[in-house]
Amino acid sequence: MTATTAPPLPGPRGPVSSGLLATLRTAPGATGRLARPAPADPWGEDAQLALYVCYELHYQGFAEVDPDWEWHPSVLALRAALEQAFLAALHREVGRPPSLKQALAELLAEDSDGTGPSHHLLEHGQRRQLREYLAHRSLYHLKEADPQMWVVPRLPHPAKAALVTVQYDEYGAGRPERAHAQLFAEMMADLDLDPTYGHYLDTVPAPALAVVNLMSLFGLHRSLRGALVGQFATVEITSPPGAARLAAALERLGASPAGTLFYREHVVADAVHEQLVRRTVITPLVRDDPALGPDIAFGIAATTAVEARFGAHLLGCWQQDRSSLLTPLPDSPPTEGAA
Repeated sequence: MTATTAPPLPGPRGPVSSGLLATLRTAPGATGRLARPAPADPWGEDAQLALYVCYELHYQGFAEVDPDWEWHPSVLALRAALEQAFLAALHREVGRPPSLKQALAELLAEDSDGTGPSHHLLEHGQRRQLREYLAHRSLYHLKEADPQMWVVPRLPHPAKAALVTVQYDEYGAGRPERAHAQLFAEMMADLDLDPTYGHYLDTVPAPALAVVNLMSLFGLHRSLRGALVGQFATVEITSPPGAARLAAALERLGASPAGTLFYREHVVADAVHEQLVRRTVITPLVRDDPALGPDIAFGIAATTAVEARFGAHLLGCWQQDRSSLLTPLPDSPPTEGAA
């Protein structure tokens, strides 16, 4: 089992993240409020990195940061300001979401236009692009299912029990070596990537950070519990077709069976999870509290929006034959027989 250790702090990307990182390197005494210069763009590198760092204090933290910073009022005040800007940007991006019934129906309709990253990687992708994709996704998948666990105590029964049933599978169903985070780490190693938790934070840009920040934003606020359920549903419902394409892309580009297991596992597991989420989480939840329906629909729309931004970033870079990361990965030796 790959050990999870706290990563080092990343480098700053602007005045907000610079001030936060400098503060976190000090002792968390009774300091005043952190300076909060307004970031020019809530989608930008400075704001998304600062928000990610605030959230990571609630997960593994950082090696050189005192754990008492997690709930320090000055950090929470900065986080709240960043969250308000991000949430407002999400609402502007998605507008008025469709009804929950329509939102779920759209998720169940497989994208047939073949334009997303998984289509590209299957049909045209290069090994270096696939390795970049995994580096981006590592910020979530090495803590897969952790952000969604925040919502468990905020749900009533029976939705709570049903969601935990899905989460039990995500953590390996009692077998640590089958935990999805562990399978992702093994896939990274198979493609000559470093599977250390948080290793690629310094090189992953804002569009990928926003995907992970969205989950933490929804999970850490009881008022956004419906949106978190929408995020959870979006991933579980849409995952199997994309996972099948990614498993095939990995095989085409020379991954071993250990390198394809993560996505092969998701093809099977998420097909079952999709039914559980719709029928045993969302249905009883909305039946007992109809006001959560629009919140779940917003979570679906917001998740779709951040994933679309991320996908557009990847494809835009790859079509110009440049790295999608802030710092290109060092080359890895091609596997014999890989395209």
